[in-house]
Formats: sequence, structure tokens, C-alpha cells
Amino acid sequence: MSNLLLKLHEVTKSFKGLDAPVLRNINLEILNGDNVAITGVSGTGKSTLLHIMAGLEKPDAGYLEINSTKVDYSNQAKLSQIRNNYYGFIYQFHHLLPDFSAIENVLMPLVIRTNKENGFYNKGLKLLSDLGLENRINHLPHELSGGERQRVAIARALITDPSIILADEPTGNLDYKNANMVFDMFLEFATHLKTAIILVTHAEDHAKKMKKIYRLSEGKITS
Repeated sequence: MSNLLLKLHEVTKSFKGLDAPVLRNINLEILNGDNVAITGVSGTGKSTLLHIMAGLEKPDAGYLEINSTKVDYSNQAKLSQIRNNYYGFIYQFHHLLPDFSAIENVLMPLVIRTNKENGFYNKGLKLLSDLGLENRINHLPHELSGGERQRVAIARALITDPSIILADEPTGNLDYKNANMVFDMFLEFATHLKTAIILVTHAEDHAKKMKKIYRLSEGKITS
């Protein structure tokens, strides 16, 4: 089995109203278990690059491969299946469903995948307990602190045992102390599970904890 998990080949992306492409001929390979940071100033296209890796945006040129299979953007059902089978997502804002408890939010990706909740409750409970939330499992998002909500989001990203986690400024909405605590928890869990991580961040101290750092500038990516 190939160790290559994700590949971008000559990916270019432009947007109307901009003089130059946001991304120009990007080539990037992510191996199983890699943890990678992508840094750069605001507006350089970091989130766009992450969206293309997730199959959420189609490049103007080039292609994305997941597990040695080229992504077909015309097949949305297949794309959704790939995202649910391979990816976990963590964003700056937690995007928890407001009317569902912490444990229900965590289990949601498995419910979507299998159309059932039975048999997964204990797995979700263990994840939340390991993240220090054993007493908050039945709380709604508005009853949780910012750090607690983001830990729920981390558990939700990990519940499917994803091959890769795409994290877009995952602690950017937290104060410094909580940001470091939550990030270290996230990194420890993902590393233990041998999950690849692609982290988009402005936080240099977080980027330095990753094994590889790439910088995006003027549409190009450099190491």
C-alpha cells in the first residue's frame, strides 16, 4: 500500500476581481501520519488551498488525488463520501449544531455515515472524557465555554478515525492560554491515532510544533 495519502498536482485557482491567481501551480504531497503547517499572511489563499484539499472547491487547473485516486468534482455524492470516509474538519469557529448536546454533536459524522447511533455512544463518551469533558456530555453548545466547545469539535473530527484532519485556525477564536491547551490536546490525540494533520495557522508557536512547515506567498508554496 502506498504511503501517499493526498497529492496536489499543478493546482491553480483564480477569483474574479483579482489581478493574479490566488494559487499558482501548487504541488504538495501528504503522507500517512504527516503533520504539516501552512502559514502566510491573511489573504494569501491558505483557506482556499485547504478547501481544494477537501474537495470543497475545484481548482481552475491541476488536480487533487486522495489515496491515489483522482478526485472527480462532477460527482458530488462521491465527493461527500470521500470527505466523510477520509477527513476530519476543525475550524476557527466550532460549527457545533446548537440544538444538539456535546455527545450528539460528536456522534453526528458517524450517524451521517451509517444512519445509526447505536454502538458508537461509548466511543464518543471516551473521546469527550479523554478531553476532560466527561461532565459536559449532555450540555448544549451555548452552555459550554469557548475552549470546551472547541474540544467538542476536536472530538467530532476524531470520531470517525479519519486518515487526515484539515484544521483551519482551530484555536484562533480562543485566548492564548486556552488556545495552547486545546491545540496541545488536539496534537496529542491526532499523533496518537496516527492521523495526518494539515494545519492552517497564523500562530507561529503552533506551526513550530508540526513536523513540516510550508509558507504560502504570492500564490506559491515553499518549505
